[in-house]
Amino acid sequence: MEQKHPLPPFTRETALQKVQMAEDAWNTRDPQRVSLAYTIDTEWRNRDQFINGRAEVQAFLTKKWEKELDYKLKKELWSFTDNRISVRFEYEWHDAAGQWFRSYGNEQWEFDANGFMQKRYASINDLIIDSKDRKFL
Repeated sequence: MEQKHPLPPFTRETALQKVQMAEDAWNTRDPQRVSLAYTIDTEWRNRDQFINGRAEVQAFLTKKWEKELDYKLKKELWSFTDNRISVRFEYEWHDAAGQWFRSYGNEQWEFDANGFMQKRYASINDLIIDSKDRKFL
């Protein structure tokens, strides 16, 4: 059976690795690559949307990055237990009209025994910013 290392139960070191791997993958803006970190039947809540399975994740991310241009994300480990990790994050992006945003949020992740994320719950808020106020250049 395929595995996605590091595997639970997490230590501080392996939780930090998982967070960095997620940040790196999401910053590629490649829906196919990102989706491979999740179980086939993954469950997501993203803002007010409920997403189920890798195919829906890929469709969601494709649409997201068509709207959120020049997306750049930073994640920070908040806490962890055996097979769960919580992160805080912020990312910046602009829309087609050139308006910049910084989005802030928290995610709760739950992993299966093979290291794939089976649940992802994200709460996110957007703040309009001027391009001169960007943090992630």
